[in-house]
Amino acid sequence: MNLFETKYKHPYTYSDKYKKRVAYFSMEFAVDQALKTYSGGLGFLAGSHMKSAYELQQNMIGIGILWKYGYYDQVRKQDQSMDVLFLEKNYSFLEDTGIRFTIEINSHPVWVTAKYLAPHYFHTVPMFFLTTDIPENDYLAQSISHHLYDSDLAAKVAQYVLLGIGGAKLLDYLGYLAEVVHLNEAHGFSAAFYMYQKYKSLDEVKKRLVFTTHTPEEAGNEKHDIYLLQKLGYFCGLSLEEARKLTKVTGDVFDHSLCALRFARLANGVSQLHGKVSREMWSKYDDICPITAITNSQNGRYWMDTIMYEYMSRNRYKYLVQRKKYLKGKLFETIADQTGKIFDPDVLTIVWARRFAGYKRPDLISQDIDRFDNLMSRTDQPVQIIWAGKPYPMDYGAISTFNSLVHLAKKYKHMAVLVGHELHLSRKLKAGADIWLNTPRVPREASGTSGMTAAMNGTINFSTDDGWIPEFATKENCFLIPLADQHAPAAVQDAQDLHQLYHILEHTIIPMYYKRPAAWIKMMKQSMKGVLPFFESNRMADEYYSELYNG
Repeated sequence: MNLFETKYKHPYTYSDKYKKRVAYFSMEFAVDQALKTYSGGLGFLAGSHMKSAYELQQNMIGIGILWKYGYYDQVRKQDQSMDVLFLEKNYSFLEDTGIRFTIEINSHPVWVTAKYLAPHYFHTVPMFFLTTDIPENDYLAQSISHHLYDSDLAAKVAQYVLLGIGGAKLLDYLGYLAEVVHLNEAHGFSAAFYMYQKYKSLDEVKKRLVFTTHTPEEAGNEKHDIYLLQKLGYFCGLSLEEARKLTKVTGDVFDHSLCALRFARLANGVSQLHGKVSREMWSKYDDICPITAITNSQNGRYWMDTIMYEYMSRNRYKYLVQRKKYLKGKLFETIADQTGKIFDPDVLTIVWARRFAGYKRPDLISQDIDRFDNLMSRTDQPVQIIWAGKPYPMDYGAISTFNSLVHLAKKYKHMAVLVGHELHLSRKLKAGADIWLNTPRVPREASGTSGMTAAMNGTINFSTDDGWIPEFATKENCFLIPLADQHAPAAVQDAQDLHQLYHILEHTIIPMYYKRPAAWIKMMKQSMKGVLPFFESNRMADEYYSELYNG
């Protein structure tokens, strides 16, 4: 018996359609607030996948990295603006596998070990987290697994080597003979070169490799200097000439996603719109694999408010409304704690909460300061607005946007900007919002799953028509911002979206909430019904087997 079968095997028997052995590689996993191995949406998606694979009793394991300092802790400076804190994380529930091996990085051996997350803790499939933070390594080697998405370029590439080559090597030590290696984004693509060295055949690699892309524009995909990759050991012992021949890279720039599309048997975008955008985007390149679409989803057992669904199923709408107000009150306790402001559960509450990034336009609603001032100063039919989200710790533009909202909030008693946007706060925000505001510039959002989990908590989406929204939105379950002129400059699109946002908010959303409560409850119910079961991750996990793994 191999090590996996003797110590780490799944606590269930697989059905025939889920029997194929799959290793799922991801840079981040969000499975529980207690385990800080994620930054945002990519991790939320991967965490939900691991939970649904467990619920469906699939033969899958997760491979990630144990980040010593997590992503970062989002805290405040003296003036309430955002600060970045790197705090050492310790986890008593992770088990030492005892596995030790080396990978070569920058012509030096780096020791790697793996920690095991047993399924019973957070109801996931067996998961393994790689780390170099062990005494066998010098400090530079130890630091490879310190910071998720390290801002130092060489450190980031070393992390990709750790996830890809280290993860593929771990599979051999475990004796888990993966029939499918699933790369969730291209961070772990170096695994393909380890597999090529193992099988000595690109065809054998292609039989096993599938790839999920999350980036809807070519410029957003990871690209690095090919000589830096070679120096750091990314190609797993292959010469530069061999790597070029295999990947068909002729210049100095190595496009990780393009090469993954050339090595994989199948790939997928993460919404139907994103699949279409991806096929068009990559069509000018030769020798890429077919790109299908499997829409991202989130785990209902973790995210949904079951009490609200019970009241809805029994037509007890009075209690449905009471439950929503209770959940709003729980969120407002956090607001009072962080900001000293008292919010009212009877007031229409809008939430914008996700990673702060320019294309997501977190401050769009505040760009017309006169209209925003009128909105926030209303005494009749008032509005409360909450922001939360983590920028990348070195994205100073996004941090500046965050801080500008913090300082703007000092002017209004019904506006709050929260820090510490992780799983726990995310659940509170989705349960406590009436409106989930989503403002990406179309078509920059590949999927965007936060609105799914908001809908699972009786929150109505108010969104541009991007990512998963075109598959979900109807006039009965969602407030939709009409598509701006896609050929116009970005500033013109922003102005068009802002005008439509205020028009819908002032003429439809606010009057409905206050004057037509029955219509509001009806839309809330349609939102809760519409998100299940299609946007629940058991459907997604099943589709990965039927469309990617067993295909």
